[in-house]
Amino acid sequence: MSAYAAADLIPTGPEPPVKVRAVLSLRTEDNGGRRTGIRSGYRPNHNFGDSDNRRFYVGQVNFGNTELINPGESREVLIEFLRGPGLTEVLKVGVTWRIQEGPKFVATARVLEVLDGT
Repeated sequence: MSAYAAADLIPTGPEPPVKVRAVLSLRTEDNGGRRTGIRSGYRPNHNFGDSDNRRFYVGQVNFGNTELINPGESREVLIEFLRGPGLTEVLKVGVTWRIQEGPKFVATARVLEVLDGT
């Protein structure tokens, strides 16, 4: 197994977070995704580049305390991002990005609305 090097794009100062409403689609294990579902508070890597990109934004996915999103399901969620360099330039309505756990591509998300912070 080869090493996987990645870098999180985090803010350099006390800037407010950026919040978006998005549709998250969790991939099934058969499609290379997760075997189990996710709960609110999930903090994966957010990749706005292609599959070779190793620069990720930090964001927490929230959708209610008792709900679970299972592989193969799509759900509207709120995502709160740390304001890393260049984030506000890529977060536009309609933009779709990769959600990863390290190198593993587990979901996609698509911006429905930028709520604040831009």
